[in-house]
Amino acid sequence: MRKKKIDASALLLLLIILLLAAGIVFAVTYLNIDPITESLDGDKVINTLFVIEDKEKPLCSYVLMYYPATKRAAIFDIPGSLGLIIQRINRVDRIDRVYDPRRITPFTSELENLLGIEISFSIVVTLENFAKIIDLIEGVELFIPIPVDEYHDGYIMFPSGLSYLDGDKARVYVTYELPEESDELANYRRQRLFVAFIKRLGIQNDFLKNQQVSRVMYSLLKTGIKQRTLSRLFDEFAGIDTDRINLQSVSGNTREVSGQLLLFPHWDGSLIKEIVRQTTGSLIQPTDTVLGDRSITIEVLNGTTVSGLAGRTAELYRGFGYEVSSIGNAEHNDYEKTIIIYRSGQEEIVMAFGEVIRCNNIQYEQVNFDETESDLAVQNFNFPADLTLIIGKDFNGRYVTN
Repeated sequence: MRKKKIDASALLLLLIILLLAAGIVFAVTYLNIDPITESLDGDKVINTLFVIEDKEKPLCSYVLMYYPATKRAAIFDIPGSLGLIIQRINRVDRIDRVYDPRRITPFTSELENLLGIEISFSIVVTLENFAKIIDLIEGVELFIPIPVDEYHDGYIMFPSGLSYLDGDKARVYVTYELPEESDELANYRRQRLFVAFIKRLGIQNDFLKNQQVSRVMYSLLKTGIKQRTLSRLFDEFAGIDTDRINLQSVSGNTREVSGQLLLFPHWDGSLIKEIVRQTTGSLIQPTDTVLGDRSITIEVLNGTTVSGLAGRTAELYRGFGYEVSSIGNAEHNDYEKTIIIYRSGQEEIVMAFGEVIRCNNIQYEQVNFDETESDLAVQNFNFPADLTLIIGKDFNGRYVTN
């Protein structure tokens, strides 16, 4: 009798365990929310890390920020030589020192701390597979402004003009090095290829949705994203307005540490976080303004006796995505207060501009043209710039101090 009671209890316990297991499977299978859907429902900027890997180290690292509602995107180029205090190894070193091709999470975490954002997705592709993907999507279209015809560790030839690069040519284009080419130009070249790659993914989006093609594509990537989620992510990227992507690079000062040159971010990394924050704001801002989606032009004038201050301030604003139309000296060099003069009539634009250096001394300059012709006048630059900054003695090189 006792044995029967024990058997009945065991069967009841087993039944409960089976029901719980079935409930968990049902929840995971049917109630699991697609991360892309969750991002869209939450009206969020989708942040994705792309790494092109060569010899188990990042050749290029890009954080793509995309806001589907406005179709706007920005790309932040993260140089591997970026110098930081790496918490995991408790010393100053290159950011790519923590890169592990088998586990990208530590590298992603360092980038999140650097940029002050959450990176939702990470996609890694080896240089060899990057070339295969470009062949899969039938090449990328790229405008090459200056022809390349050199012999340097092999023959390199790229004619100027609009070109289609297959996988092999794209691999050469992203890796070749010339003695006379600066790091800045080389990085910009790679950035443009990456933008062309993102554009081509959008053009070939329907082709990539094919089940067999999707499996091949997925096999060429290293990512923790499920294949279904990756297809949905690429589907969203197809909406990116690639002609207006905001390209940014982490800038700073180069110093030698332990025999290697490291790039240390300006203002101990606080500047890049501000740039990212303002970039995020620009991505979600509606485009129904007089200026539309074009770059905001600025004029920077030095109203002090500090030599080179206008140039350094202009470089600061370039980091925030502003187009500097001119740099020079003001009418006199004894301005006590920094002044912003704006002409577009859009207060949100000038407020964001002033926030960069914490300046609220703003003057509006009336531009005489009919309201119906205002957009044409702005586009044709009938005045020096959309905004003029006159630097005064209250500016310490980063902020207005009072």
